[in-house]
Amino acid sequence: MIPVSLFQSFWMGGFECSCQINSAGTRLDMTAALQHDLYAAEDYRRAREVGIATVRDGIRWHRVDRGGRYDWSSWLPMLGAACSEGVQVIWDLCHYGWPDDVDIFSAAFVERFTRFASAAARLQREHTGEPGLYVPVNEISFFTWAATRDLMFPYAHGRGGELKRQLVRAALAASDAIWAADPGARICYAEPLIHNVPPRWMPWLKGPARAQRDSQFEAWDMIRGRSAPELGGSEKYLDVVGVNFYAANQWEVPGGRKLHWDAGSDDPRWVPLHRLLAEVYERYRRTMFIAETSHYGIGRADWLDEIAAETHRARKIGVPIEGVCLYPILDRFDWEDPAHWHNSGLWDIHRNGAGQYRRVLNAGYACALTRAQTLLAE
Repeated sequence: MIPVSLFQSFWMGGFECSCQINSAGTRLDMTAALQHDLYAAEDYRRAREVGIATVRDGIRWHRVDRGGRYDWSSWLPMLGAACSEGVQVIWDLCHYGWPDDVDIFSAAFVERFTRFASAAARLQREHTGEPGLYVPVNEISFFTWAATRDLMFPYAHGRGGELKRQLVRAALAASDAIWAADPGARICYAEPLIHNVPPRWMPWLKGPARAQRDSQFEAWDMIRGRSAPELGGSEKYLDVVGVNFYAANQWEVPGGRKLHWDAGSDDPRWVPLHRLLAEVYERYRRTMFIAETSHYGIGRADWLDEIAAETHRARKIGVPIEGVCLYPILDRFDWEDPAHWHNSGLWDIHRNGAGQYRRVLNAGYACALTRAQTLLAE
């Protein structure tokens, strides 16, 4: 069996917990929308039944923090469910959403987030008796990109550098607060893993693609103090590196055309995942896991087969990947269109006629998970 020192299971499941205000000005709460907050115990139990004992989930900061005073009623039942079902949770503290009364660019944002992180870490330790695992700010790079366009509030065009530094500043302060409350806690930083190339008809135009590709390292480099040292980063903060990788994560720059992936990565410019993972490990030399990955529709099983094979290759060449998280583990609808479901979960979502969502295991995807578990257990 794979020696797992950090996670209870190598294969994990991620529960979609985005809380941003979308392009239409609507506050999302994916945890509530999928009724996961109501059925957390059942959802965790289903995960255990397919060999998943570690999950990613979220504490909804905007629901807990009411003007600096805390109402934990939206989280404590989920925390209790995880304990009762024996599931280890990596808790996201800021998954694109924050309280309405806080300006994300203000000093108050950092101060409020730090106090919230400290309180959450204390509560987790008191209830479980175990060190916690946290992602302070999910996907700082993508968060910055989306929130400085029309995709997410505050739609802060032209302020990308400022926002990225502010999110790093908040994440560092939150890490200190977590460790003060729970010295054994582990801090994970999940960022998109990408690859960019010039357009096929302009192969000489390498500069824009290289700049885009290099940007994926900015947040991690700030956290460890190699970039923007005035923010206070240092090597100790980059505790666990999480990489989020999907079929759309390799594309042409400029232009945005995706490199083709279809059950075999048949675009010759596509870089196999094991090579991308090795590059990140050589750069940071940290414990690593794949913090998000999935595909949609009938491609789900084929994608997981490839992810498993590539993870196996990475481990054989010495990259210490300690886990892979299927994200989302429950199907989800689109942030911009609640009528459009992605068909991307291990469990599909069906309405049962009584206002509830029924979880239906996707047979093909489940078989691929079994194959992956067997392969990585060798």
